[in-house]
Amino acid sequence: MGNWRKSSYSGPDDGNACVEIATTPTDTAVRDSKAPTRAILTFTAPVFTTFLEALKGPEK
Repeated sequence: MGNWRKSSYSGPDDGNACVEIATTPTDTAVRDSKAPTRAILTFTAPVFTTFLEALKGPEK
């Protein structure tokens, strides 16, 4: 994967306790910033978009 970036919700006091993502035009990869050489989850772009929408929940 390309350039990894931390969640925009990670503040300066969070240290490395967050997730990182890397994207390509077709895929999104997610890893634990505390263990970047361990498991990486990779999703196709449409699947990751659906996942994010599910996290947001229904709009009111």
